[in-house]
Amino acid sequence: MAEAYQVIARRWRPRNFDELVGQEHIVRTLKNAITQDRIAHAYLFVGPRGTGKTSTARLFAKALNCEDGPSVTPPEDSPTCQAIMQGSCMDVIEIDGASNNSVDQVRELREECQYSPAQCRFKIYIIDEVHMLSTAAFNALLKTLEEPPSHVKFIFATTEANKVLPTIVSRCQRFEFRPIEDAIIADKLATIAEAESIHVPREALISIARIAGGGMRDAQSILDQMISFCGKSITEGDVLDVYGLASPAQIQSLAKALACCDHKSLLDEVEALTHEGRDLYRVLLDLTAWVRECLLDAIAQGGRSAKIGHPLSTESVMRMLEALHTGEGMLARGLSEKVSFEVVLLKAMEEGRTRAIDSLLQEITHLSDRLPEEAGKKKISSSKGLDNEAPSSVHAPEVANTAEAPELPSNEVPVPERSAQPIGQAELEAAVANIPASTRTLLDELFRVRFTTLRPVNREKGYWKS
Repeated sequence: MAEAYQVIARRWRPRNFDELVGQEHIVRTLKNAITQDRIAHAYLFVGPRGTGKTSTARLFAKALNCEDGPSVTPPEDSPTCQAIMQGSCMDVIEIDGASNNSVDQVRELREECQYSPAQCRFKIYIIDEVHMLSTAAFNALLKTLEEPPSHVKFIFATTEANKVLPTIVSRCQRFEFRPIEDAIIADKLATIAEAESIHVPREALISIARIAGGGMRDAQSILDQMISFCGKSITEGDVLDVYGLASPAQIQSLAKALACCDHKSLLDEVEALTHEGRDLYRVLLDLTAWVRECLLDAIAQGGRSAKIGHPLSTESVMRMLEALHTGEGMLARGLSEKVSFEVVLLKAMEEGRTRAIDSLLQEITHLSDRLPEEAGKKKISSSKGLDNEAPSSVHAPEVANTAEAPELPSNEVPVPERSAQPIGQAELEAAVANIPASTRTLLDELFRVRFTTLRPVNREKGYWKS
C-alpha cells in the first residue's frame, strides 16, 4: 500500500530553532534560558494562528529532553528527539484544551504530575487552546501551576489571551508571537517551491502571503492547494482567480479614482471587479492597506503626497482612510455586497474632499500672515490720507533687547501690541479702521473666495467642502 501523502505544512514543520522564521525574539529568549540554566516551570505562548506556537513548544521540549541536553542544538537522529517531534513521546504530553476542558480532567492531570518521567529528563505538558478550559478547571490548576514538581514543565498556547484567567497568566512567562511579514513568508515559500521543483514567480508568492495574513501554516496550505490546481507552474493570475483577489494594479487604479473624485472610473472598476468574481471585502481590506501606505508617505513628505494617484494632503488621506475602515463592518453586514461596497467607496471619496473648519481657519491665518506689507517701520500716520482710506502702517525694524527703541516722529504713533485679553466692539472697529486699504482689500478677497465657495457638510463635526 502506498504511503499516505503528507501536506507541506507538516513536512516543512521547523525541526530546530534556526528554521523557525519570523519569531527571532522568542527564539533568542528560549536559547538564552537554556544556555544560562534559567528554565521556568510554565510558559504561555500567545499569538495568531499558524505563527509557530505549537512548533516552538515541541522544539523547546526537544531541547530540554534530548540525551545531551538541555541543548539549543539537539541531535536530529536521536530517538527521543524524533519521538517528540512525531508526538509519540510518553513524557511530552500534548493536550487539546478545547476537548479536555473539564475540572475532572485537570484533576487527573494533577495526579499524573506527581509521577516521575518514564524516559526523559522532564515531563512536559503542552496544552493547546488553553483559553477553552473552564473557570473551574483553571482554578483546579492554580496550585499545581504555581508550585509544580521539579520534573514538570507546562507550555500553554492560545490565540485569545484575554480569555485566560489573570491568575494563570501571572504564573507563566508570556511570549507574544507576531504575525509574520509577507516578505518573510514569501522567502520561505520560495525555498519550499525550489525544493519541490515548482516554478512560482515572486508576485504569486506575495499574493499568497497577502491571503495568509501573517500565518505561515496558512501560506503553506495555500501553496499546497495551488500546486494541486496548477501543477508545476503557478502564476499570479492563478492565485488571484482561485482566491478572488484584486491585483495590485486594480487596487491602485481604484485608489486613484477615489483621490481624483472620478465617479465614472470608480463605478467602472467596481463593475469589473464584480464581473471577475473578486471578493469585494478582501478588495476593501487591500484598498485600505494601500491608502494607509499613501498616508504614511504623505506624513514622510511633510503633509502632502501624490502616491495615491493625485496630490492630497495628510488630512484628506486620513479622512478617506477612516471612511474605508468604518465601511468594513457595513460591507460585512450588508445584504448586497456590491451596493455596500459602492456606498463605502463613494463615502470615502466625499470624505476626502471635506475639510475641518479648524484646519481651514489655520490655513487662512497662515496665508494672512504672508500678505505683502510696506517696508519700513510699523506706524500709523496722523496725516490726512486718501478718501475712504485709513492711514497706512509699516513694520518697525527689530531692536535688540539691550538697545533702546528709537523715538518716533511727532506725527507717528506706535501700534499697540496684540493683547491676550478680549477687546470690545469699539476697540475692534478702531483696529479694523487702522488696517491699510490695500491689506483690507486683499483680506476681503481672501475671505470671499474661501467662504462663498464653501458649504457645510456636517455642522456637528465642523466639516466644509468646496
